[in-house]
Amino acid sequence: MTRRSLLLLPAAGMAAAQSRPAPDLSALPNFCAHEHWGSIPSIGSVPEGFRADVEAGAAPRRRTGLLDLVLDPYFRGWMTSSGSLTADLARQLETRSGWDAFSLLQPSIAQHRFTGVYQCLRRGLLRLYNHDLSRLDRAAFTRLDDAIAANYSRHLAWYRKAMRAARFSELIRPVHPEFFTRSESAAGAEAELAFTRTVLRIDPLLQLDKPGSSRRAALAAMAGVEPADAKSWREFLARLFERAAAHSAAGIKQLQAYRRGLDFIPRSDSEIRWSGGRTPAETRAFEDWVVHECSKLAHERGWPHQVHTGTHNLAESSPLPLAALARRYPRMKIVMIHCWPFLSEAGWLAKQLPNVYIDTCWQPVLNPEFLRQSLHAWWNYVPVHKVTCSHDSTSVEMAVGSSLFTREILSEVLRERARGSGAAEKEVLQAAADVLHNNAAAIYGAGRRQV
Repeated sequence: MTRRSLLLLPAAGMAAAQSRPAPDLSALPNFCAHEHWGSIPSIGSVPEGFRADVEAGAAPRRRTGLLDLVLDPYFRGWMTSSGSLTADLARQLETRSGWDAFSLLQPSIAQHRFTGVYQCLRRGLLRLYNHDLSRLDRAAFTRLDDAIAANYSRHLAWYRKAMRAARFSELIRPVHPEFFTRSESAAGAEAELAFTRTVLRIDPLLQLDKPGSSRRAALAAMAGVEPADAKSWREFLARLFERAAAHSAAGIKQLQAYRRGLDFIPRSDSEIRWSGGRTPAETRAFEDWVVHECSKLAHERGWPHQVHTGTHNLAESSPLPLAALARRYPRMKIVMIHCWPFLSEAGWLAKQLPNVYIDTCWQPVLNPEFLRQSLHAWWNYVPVHKVTCSHDSTSVEMAVGSSLFTREILSEVLRERARGSGAAEKEVLQAAADVLHNNAAAIYGAGRRQV
């Protein structure tokens, strides 16, 4: 064999790898381990938060239409913060409905046409209803609006149908402590919990620092303990965890990174001021204490702990401080959710610490390109069992659109990264199945492994 032929072999091999089609991941199950389905206007809110997160089985209080999905907390919030949805326009929308309101909103929507949140919702609607959000006239709007209304008249049955259509295998939603005792109806709660697992949000517990708070009093009554000192607070938290476990909760979740750093310092009981007004330093110490007490309980139960990282409060939302929490509570799996733009930091933690994991949820909703960046950054660095792909969507329609982006981007990255790796096609598909489903099933102890 000549030197020339030797030089040509690598190029020929590379050309063959490049011509290999991207793996088809459409039939693989996808575990939705962090979702907010039901956080839409027609289901509404209560003082503690979105009704869907507070009342088990919460059903829409009125007809649900397309505008309820469009004006969800994400899209409406980002249109407002960017100046596309002004206060004057919002007031005008309150006096209109249906096609008239949608038409009035169209110029604002158009400014966000290429954003992740719009495209995820658009693709979900196209997949589930065969209507393109970007191509609606009055007649098409009416057909789509009516179809959404019909589905949400039995919203839990609709979730299950849409999950089957999208190959969603399991569903986990973060809920408030009240969720485990409050429901619109016993039948509704039973129907939801028949296919939904939950994680207990602990961030509200960090805010129960005001004596006389109606929420504090209600939770104390629910637990049967008035939290007033270290001993009673520990008993209060333990009973909340027991109630959550009795209703098949799979872990805990917090979003403190929206407003403070994730450096939760271990605090002794003597450092905490249990009553009266607290200084900022005393408030910080109390928050640290509660997070550690909740982490101890999660550690004892072997529960995972979802932690919001990145996307907001960028000066303080780096996940790096979570290393200390992970080392202190080794039986508590920490799942860093979102992670963007701290891709290197999240990857390092997941690689170096056995109980730290990554969930890419919300990245496609923010910008599908963020997911592509993340997978490229992590694939040749982070072990494959450390990454999961949820969607963090406010509706099942948005989650379906997010899942389409996720499968496509994961397929593209796999085709490129598998080139020259020696991995057979079966092994590449197994890696995809792990990221989409199996890893989450192992973390949360729910669902069967898919080969």
